[in-house]
Amino acid sequence: MDLLPSAHVDTFARDHLPPPDQWPRLARLDSRDGRDGDRFDDDGLSYPDRLNCAAELLATGRPDAPCLRLPDGSEWTYAELRATTARITHVLTDELGVVPGNRVLLRGPTTPWLVACWLAVLEAGAVAVTVLAAQRAHELAEVGRIARVSHALCDAAYLEELTAARVPGLRITPYGGTGDDDLLRLAEGRPETYEAVPTSADDVALIAFTSGTTGHPKGCMHFHRDVLAIADTFSARVLRPVPEDVFAGSPPLGFTFGLGGLVVFPLRAGASSLLLERAGPEELLAAVEKHRVSVLFTAPTAYRAMLNDLPSYDVSSLRRCVSAGENLPAATWMGWHERTGLRLINGIGATELLHIFISAADDAARPGATGLPVPGYTARIVDEHLRPVPDGEPGLLAVRGPTGCRYLADERQTEYVRDGWNLTGDTYIRDADGYFHYVARADDMIISAGYNIAGPEVEEALLRHPDVREAAVIGVPDEERGQVVRAFVVLHEGVDGGDRAAGALRDFAKSVIVPYKAPREIRFVPALPRTPTGKLQRFRLRDLD
Repeated sequence: MDLLPSAHVDTFARDHLPPPDQWPRLARLDSRDGRDGDRFDDDGLSYPDRLNCAAELLATGRPDAPCLRLPDGSEWTYAELRATTARITHVLTDELGVVPGNRVLLRGPTTPWLVACWLAVLEAGAVAVTVLAAQRAHELAEVGRIARVSHALCDAAYLEELTAARVPGLRITPYGGTGDDDLLRLAEGRPETYEAVPTSADDVALIAFTSGTTGHPKGCMHFHRDVLAIADTFSARVLRPVPEDVFAGSPPLGFTFGLGGLVVFPLRAGASSLLLERAGPEELLAAVEKHRVSVLFTAPTAYRAMLNDLPSYDVSSLRRCVSAGENLPAATWMGWHERTGLRLINGIGATELLHIFISAADDAARPGATGLPVPGYTARIVDEHLRPVPDGEPGLLAVRGPTGCRYLADERQTEYVRDGWNLTGDTYIRDADGYFHYVARADDMIISAGYNIAGPEVEEALLRHPDVREAAVIGVPDEERGQVVRAFVVLHEGVDGGDRAAGALRDFAKSVIVPYKAPREIRFVPALPRTPTGKLQRFRLRDLD
């Protein structure tokens, strides 16, 4: 596929795209000649050559309509978000020297200011690299190294770890603080309009990071047209939001599940989004009742946790509930339907494809099934040689559509994309009606409460403790979270194990990696099972008690 001429001055992102022969086969997004790929149905997508997705997202809602809602009841209108975004964009380009193509790291909790910063980065033609507010210094350093970020906009309350990361050449600008260099102070008095950089539809808009089974993060590069494509496929054709909808959910904006569900989808529909810094099951139920939330995004474990408390809250405003991040058990689906009358919209997505590509809603939803390919996407079940397997037999899930995997300078591109198909790493079964049913992960990734956790990354954190000689991590079934992280630890000679040691080691892990990755169970063992050549036999850990 020939890419359109880029508007980027800093060409790092485009220069580090995978070779074209390693790309997935992409669905055709318009009718121009020379584009390889499948066609959509008659109402298929069509985007112009010059496209800035931030400008498109900001243009939908009525100026006086609510856009971003806060827990205290205050709100930003679309006009206020446009003006705030423009002022920040002027600071980026006029004061901070950001040029199109620069990578700008964004770090903070889920607030309107983070949304405005994300839109401003894209409006300036730069590349947004949104990370989790909870990530530690060494994790941020790795992201900064891989993406070669030059600038960062960071909530003033979350500066410590980012500063400690010591990313070479990184210019950090805080927001929400009191200093003279604070972004919001610099934005005061700036013009309330900005002519968005006319980026190419094929220019990289964001780099979203995911961790594979090795624990080494992979940067997934997505274009401006990709951002709109997820709104114009899953959101428009399965979720079907309306301007009156109020969105809310638990996933942070550092995850593409949250970025789509709390920013891209509501803005594209001219709807509003309630932004919650704390979004556990109790907080979600209270928010639904207080703010009359109609569209909810969270993980299956949260829906399960909310079931018993449903009678205590008025959730009659809900009309759409989206579940993703891990497999949705049929029992949870049925329980939610019995108590609310609502059919959960199950779905599978991936950072590599940006958002959900298999799902079903309304009468098409079936308990126990993930669903059908989202319009615009094609999916099949294949064996290790990419040969289709018969319905009813397990195999690897292969997908293609308008979005797809493009790793940032990563040799694992050829593992995820083969013969034009995205191989998600999941084992699935397709039934005779074409519905896709989840079986298991095809690798050792641990999925706990919707979060992907790479065992080797947790092992590396544990090995930093001076008392630890060896460590191995697996995922074990858990009724509430799907899986939890269990660590097997060999201590140095003379070091006593026990509950106190396990608690201290767990606290240590939380201090060096994102807390949700820390092991919930720690078992001390005299040795780890290994082959004669010294290779860890991870499967034998599941038999240890």
